[in-house]
Amino acid sequence: MNESELRERTRALLKEVNPDAKGDQRIPFRGAQFDRGLAWVSFPEGLGGLGLAPKLQTVVQDELHKGAKTYYEDMLVNPIGIGMGAAVVLAYGREEGKRELLRRMFTGEEIWCQLFSEPSAGSDLAGLATRAVRDGDDWVLNGQKTWTTLAHISKWGLLVARTNPDLPKHDGLSYFMLDMQAPGVEVRPLYQITGEAEFNEVFLNDVRIPQKHMLGEEGQGWKVAIATLMNERVALGGGASKKGGGPIAVLLELFENVEAKRSPAEEALLRDRIAKLYIEAELLRLTGIRAKAARDSNVVGPEGSVGKVAQAEIGKAIWECCADVLGPDALVYEHGYELRQGSTSSPNSRLHAKYTLLRSRAYSIEGGTSEIMRNILGERVLGLPGEPRVDKDVPWKEIRRS
Repeated sequence: MNESELRERTRALLKEVNPDAKGDQRIPFRGAQFDRGLAWVSFPEGLGGLGLAPKLQTVVQDELHKGAKTYYEDMLVNPIGIGMGAAVVLAYGREEGKRELLRRMFTGEEIWCQLFSEPSAGSDLAGLATRAVRDGDDWVLNGQKTWTTLAHISKWGLLVARTNPDLPKHDGLSYFMLDMQAPGVEVRPLYQITGEAEFNEVFLNDVRIPQKHMLGEEGQGWKVAIATLMNERVALGGGASKKGGGPIAVLLELFENVEAKRSPAEEALLRDRIAKLYIEAELLRLTGIRAKAARDSNVVGPEGSVGKVAQAEIGKAIWECCADVLGPDALVYEHGYELRQGSTSSPNSRLHAKYTLLRSRAYSIEGGTSEIMRNILGERVLGLPGEPRVDKDVPWKEIRRS
């Protein structure tokens, strides 16, 4: 299928299910998009794709943007499922049930979360302590995870657990899909500065996971986890989907519409600052396109970590600039700080900027801290010496833990 045929296929989708029709068309529209192979065009036919080159996904996005006012952004529909889980399920999942999992993931009917971080193993993911013990055709899990985004509304979780404590910490891990409604799964909300409980801590008490829900083979957990994290960093560092979109569009709108008393010198400095941020945002977007193309072709490279660091720093800078454009009004947070479960971002640019200014403090922490990203880039891209790892070849059970 060439580009022209792919464009025609996407236009036919828009005629079949109008996303601008009255009512929420997300599930029927994205379901039809999946069935036509336009969810991930590089995926196999029948699994949301057409077996095409990954770069042709931009053709689909271009037609969807041009052909309708309503555009269902992947990272708003199911950020962890689509941004991290899809490629992992495709590569390591069992063939039976794969189509249903991917389809419901893409439509957002089943939300996914990621159960990696633990109270005693944050940046040192391989040091995690959650145990999985084989019992017949099941694995029995006990442990605690933390900072689990969207756990309170998720159907499935991507989970890494220790299945062999006698091996070094990187070798004794296995990777599972966890049914978040299974007996023994307890989700507790964590407060954020925005007043939300987007993040959670999850307690696992004798939770049973069927062997068929293991992704990859026993002991392959670190390999699958790294693939997941690379996908996550590409997703988080991708920037806006179209030129001038995303956070920079909010900044430009505020600068154009918010009346403020500034001297000519202050105005010139602010314009220069905004122009610089616009250039950086566009560079981030283009880097994200290259990284996503590499990820979709199963050749995940360093672009994900580059984009992740850039997104964190550029994102915070843009929202801080929004606050300076708003002036004293930026000091008032209308939403308040009562506990909520879910996003309170607003289509109103002023409210959205204030909310995201607070939310953006997490950018340089979630998905791997900026410090960890710089370590990865230093070692794997620049070839600098790695940090000392004295416990790398020591059986996990012999490592001293706090």
